[in-house]
Formats: sequence, structure tokens, C-alpha cells
Amino acid sequence: MAADDPNPREGLRHGRNETEEERADRRWTDIMQEIRVAQTGVQILLGFLLTVVFTPIFQGLERADKTIYVITIVLASLATSALIGPVAFHRVVSGRRMKPRAVTWAARLTFAGLVLLVATLTSALLLVLRVATRNTYVPWLVAVVFTWYLVCWFALPLWVRFRHTSDE
Repeated sequence: MAADDPNPREGLRHGRNETEEERADRRWTDIMQEIRVAQTGVQILLGFLLTVVFTPIFQGLERADKTIYVITIVLASLATSALIGPVAFHRVVSGRRMKPRAVTWAARLTFAGLVLLVATLTSALLLVLRVATRNTYVPWLVAVVFTWYLVCWFALPLWVRFRHTSDE
């Protein structure tokens, strides 16, 4: 790189000794792999939830359970759209030399999708356990599972990230 180079950062390699474009390509591949895991689960859950309203037992549900169902199906729809969003985003901006920005937005959509998926799973669990048991401990059990989701999906990774950053 010459001292009089008009763009001294162009071609600069950092981290894994990769250019910004190579990094964007790698990060894009990583995000797509992550989405494949979450997207399949949320799509299956949404498909199942879409059929529940057509079952005979649905008509006999209490008003509160029907409300939880509506909330759950809306959350599942939102999670599905957020997790599919990066694919549509990429398709719309593909070929416009915007991959680093596309990766940033894809990561944001994926994170939003994961948050919505936690809410969907928690809501679905609440509905199923309420209908299956009618016990007063259900909200407590759901709260424990919700906490476990938060620990596994967010708290642990953030703790490791913070710990790793402070060790450097």
C-alpha cells in the first residue's frame, strides 16, 4: 500500500487476514447457517399453530386461552418473517456491492427473529400447559423455561463475549 494511496483502508486485512468483502462473505454464510436452524423450527411451529383453530377442541377453549393462542400465532408469524427477512433483503440488494450493509441488517433481523422466537415458544408453552393441566403452577414452570431460554440464548453468549473482551 503506497503512502499516497487515496483510500488507505482499501484492501486492508484484519482479524482473520481477510478483506472487508471476504469478511462480509464469511459473515453472510455464518448468518445463513444460523437462520437455517431457527427458521425450520419456527416454520414447523407456525404450521402447527395455523391448524389448531380448525380442531374441535379449539372451540371449547376459555377466552384467555384463545387470546394466548392469537398472541402466539402473531408472534410466530413475526418470528418467521424476521428469520426469512435476511434472504429477501439479500435478494433485493444483491449485485449492488452492499454486502457489508446487508450482513449488518441480516444480523439485526436474525436477532429480532430469535427474540420473537423466544416469545413464541414461551407463549406456546403457556398455552399448551394451561390446556393440558389447568394447574396454578403453570406460570411458574413457564417462567423457569423462559429464564432457561434467556440464559442459553442470550446471557451465556453475552457473558462469554464480555469475559473474552475483558481478557484481551
